[in-house]
Amino acid sequence: MERSVEDLARHRFDCCLEALEDAKIMFEAGRYKNTLNRAYYSIFHGIRAVNALDGFDSGKHSGVIAHFNKRYVKEGIFPKEASRLIKLASEQRESADYLDFFIASKDEASEQIARAEKFKAIIEDYLKSKGIIMKRG
Repeated sequence: MERSVEDLARHRFDCCLEALEDAKIMFEAGRYKNTLNRAYYSIFHGIRAVNALDGFDSGKHSGVIAHFNKRYVKEGIFPKEASRLIKLASEQRESADYLDFFIASKDEASEQIARAEKFKAIIEDYLKSKGIIMKRG
């Protein structure tokens, strides 16, 4: 069955929402390193949802992020803050995933969730404005 870019964008946004929910579950369980990871992936899936509308994807996170920044942030479609949220979330995720003795704090995990929530809201507003996802209320 052939799927549209809109279907792909919706699917990826659903992944964004699911990863954010997973981050919250990890946070409540005191699994702060996992919180950093899942909240970052929420942002990453949100980026990929938007990039899907261009028919763009990449096998590398850096490629996905670079396209988003060039196409959407640099052109003023999204605020520069979006790029800053991505960068901070990515740095936290990399520390959590790759540094052997990294210990994530509750505050760091809470901040990462807040970044993911803010990024999700930005992406959600954009996808609603494009008619990709339904407006609530």
